[in-house]
Amino acid sequence: MSAHTIYDCASLGSVIRYTDETPKPPVRFRKKLSAWEGRNGTGRLVKKEPPRSRATYSSPACFTLHEGDFGQGGIIVVAIRRTWSVESDLRFEIVERPAIGMIRVLQDIGDSPELLHLARDREAAESWLASNRYSRAYLEEVSADEVGADVIEGRAAA
Repeated sequence: MSAHTIYDCASLGSVIRYTDETPKPPVRFRKKLSAWEGRNGTGRLVKKEPPRSRATYSSPACFTLHEGDFGQGGIIVVAIRRTWSVESDLRFEIVERPAIGMIRVLQDIGDSPELLHLARDREAAESWLASNRYSRAYLEEVSADEVGADVIEGRAAA
């Protein structure tokens, strides 16, 4: 799939794989391997931003994937996120979509909501929200209608 298709079809909380379709280099070539890992990976879709036009510049629509956290003892020191433009030359694939009944913890920032956490149920989401204070956070359930629309429109995970 193209990046534009991911922007249009994938819902927040989906796990997305991206690749440049080149073979993985051997481990002994550290620089080549590092460059390859920068263009091949997996992450959870946490934000979609619409295109912007200003007087001095314009930018295409983009989406952000959360690839992981680094920390210790429950304290996150660094969160790894990558933002891709819909004009990216990489190939994308929806690996997994959120299941019916899961709860998204979202926060409105700018023009679109950002996924803070994806919980298995409302109780887990409220517990997470109680221990992670966000001023504008709200909960949204993944509905059967949303999952059904994905299947009917041919957007099932690959």
